[in-house]
Amino acid sequence: MQPKKQNDSQLRLFQARLEQMINMAHPLVKLAKDFDWERLDHEFGKLYTRDTCRPGLPTRLPVGLHYLKYAYDESDESVVARFMENPYWQYFCGFHYFQHELPLDPTSLVKWRRRLGKGGAEQLLRETLEAAKKRKLLKEGDMKRVNVDTTVQEKAISYPTDSDLYQKARTMLVEEACRRGIRLRQTYKRVGGRAHRRQARYRHARRLKRANRELRRLKTYLGCVIRDIECKCKEPDEKLKEKLDLATRIYTRQRTAKNKLYSLHSPEVECISKGKSHKKYEFGCKVSVVSTLRSNWIVGVDGCHGNPYDGHTLKGALEQAERLSGLRIVEVYVDKGYRGSSREVPAKRVCFCGSLRGLGRALKRRLKRRSAIEPIIGHMKSDNRMGRNYLKGRVGDSLNAIFAGCGFNLRKLIRAFLCFVFRRLKIRLFFSPGALRLPTFSA
Repeated sequence: MQPKKQNDSQLRLFQARLEQMINMAHPLVKLAKDFDWERLDHEFGKLYTRDTCRPGLPTRLPVGLHYLKYAYDESDESVVARFMENPYWQYFCGFHYFQHELPLDPTSLVKWRRRLGKGGAEQLLRETLEAAKKRKLLKEGDMKRVNVDTTVQEKAISYPTDSDLYQKARTMLVEEACRRGIRLRQTYKRVGGRAHRRQARYRHARRLKRANRELRRLKTYLGCVIRDIECKCKEPDEKLKEKLDLATRIYTRQRTAKNKLYSLHSPEVECISKGKSHKKYEFGCKVSVVSTLRSNWIVGVDGCHGNPYDGHTLKGALEQAERLSGLRIVEVYVDKGYRGSSREVPAKRVCFCGSLRGLGRALKRRLKRRSAIEPIIGHMKSDNRMGRNYLKGRVGDSLNAIFAGCGFNLRKLIRAFLCFVFRRLKIRLFFSPGALRLPTFSA
C-alpha cells in the first residue's frame, strides 16, 4: 500500500515536544525546513501499490535516515541505533516527540533502496541542490563552469586469487548439490582444503613449482564437480544454472582473457588500473564526479560499468548534472585523461589542464581550480562511504555513489549553517558595549 502519513501532531499530555528540548538554531533543524518533504512523498508514492500489503513507512523516515547515514558515515544498523539517541536526528526525520523504540528494522532500508532505484537516488541528490539554492549557496553563475573527473569505487570483496576462486566455486557447487539431493561421486572437501592450505604455504615460501602443482589440483577438483553435476542433473533450475555458469567461467578462463570473474557474490566487479604507485589495481567500478568550479558542490555522480575510457563518460556526466541542477553548463575543466572528448560535447567548451603558457590570466586561474575536485573525491571516500561499496549489484554501485554525493552536499550545508552562526556570534561580540570600551590608564 501507499506510505502512511507521518501524523505526529496530536497533543500528548505528559510528553514534551522536541521543539522544547532542542536548539532550534541547530543546522539539522534549519535543514529540515528547507527540504521539500511533500514533493519527495509524492514522487516516491508512485513506487507503491494502492490496495495490497501493509502500508509503507512514512517517506520522510527512510529518506532522512539515508541522508544521515551517508553524511555521518554510518551503516544501516548504526544509523538506526544512533537515531534512538539523538533528538536532532529524530526531528530531521519528521518526529515531534522523542522516540523510545526503534522506528523500523535496519533491513527495511535495504528493501526501500531496491524499490527506490537509481532515479529515486537522483531525486535525493537534486533535493540537496535545491536546498543550497534556497539558501543562495549555489548560484546560477556557479553552474556555468564545472570540474569533471573519474575515480574507482572499490567493492567489498577479498583480493581475488586463483586458488581462492577455485576453492570457493567448488564449495558453492557442493552446497547447492546437497540442497537439491544430488549425490556426487566425490565432494573433495578434505583433499581440496588440504591443497588450498598447501598452495598458500608454498606461495609464501616462494616454492612456486609446488604452489602451481597444488593450484592445478584445485582446478582439477573444480572441473570434476562441474562435470559430475552436469551429468546427474540434465535440467538444472535457474539458480543452479547460474552457479554452474559462474563456476565454468572460473574454470575455463585464460590468463589473457578480458572478461574475467573476480568475485562469486559480485560478478559485476572489474579490475581497473589508474596508475597509482601505492595501488596498482583496484576492483570495483569507475565513478564519474561533476562539481562546480568555485563553490565545490557535487552536481552529478554516477557509476560507469565496463571500464570505459574517461572521455566517453563525459557526455553522460554532463547530461546528468544539467538534469539535476536545472541549469546549463558552459565550460568543463578536465585532466588529460579526457583527450578527444570535446567531439562528443561540441556545445561545451572543454578545457584540459596542462601547460599554462600563452593563456589569459582568468583562464589560468580557472585551470588551477580543476585540481579542487581531487580532495572532494577523497572526502567522499573517507567521509561518505564511497571508499568501499557494500551494496549489491550494478544498481548498488550507482546508488552508493549517488548517496555519497548526497552526504557530501549535506555536510557542506551543515558547515554553511555553522559558519553563519559563528559569523553572527563574532559580530555580536565585536559590537557589544564591552568590546568598544577603550582601556584606561592610571597616572
